[in-house]
Amino acid sequence: MATQNPIESEGTYPLPEAQVDRFMMKVLVDYPSSTEEFVIVDRAISPVSVIQRIIDPQQLVMLQQQADRVYVDPSLIEYAVRLTNATRHPASVGLGQLARYVTFGASPRASINIVLAARALAYIRGRDYALPQDLTDLALDILRHRLVLSYEALSDDVAPDLVLNQILAALPAPDLVLQGR
Repeated sequence: MATQNPIESEGTYPLPEAQVDRFMMKVLVDYPSSTEEFVIVDRAISPVSVIQRIIDPQQLVMLQQQADRVYVDPSLIEYAVRLTNATRHPASVGLGQLARYVTFGASPRASINIVLAARALAYIRGRDYALPQDLTDLALDILRHRLVLSYEALSDDVAPDLVLNQILAALPAPDLVLQGR
């Protein structure tokens, strides 16, 4: 896990693309609401309370193993691969106009992480199988930091999410029929 603060960047250096690709997600976090900020301040100025153990290491390993057993239909794996490939070759999904904005698309590591994250999200949602919605709910977070945009994209104020939303719109998720689930 790493944090980035767009305000305090002096003295820090951007990671090379190969290093950035090793992070599973880039989650954009907005400012907290007033209520959330109140809780943050209250916790920061309050004495440290007793920390209660909520899970032991064996339970954590068990949860990880259960999440690893979540079923992912091959059509969802194919969809993850198609999404990732479309970041490298937007013209292949009818989005040739985006090609000038993308210098490098996402690596195969993105496809792997889309599927792994969808599996984990399905488990959190109480299912032993992944749905297309699990993939699409996390696609932006998994792909946005893996795109290397061109100088033209920067000058046209084109952000990765704009490119990715167009790709997601051009590639509808598969209809999934789960037999016996």
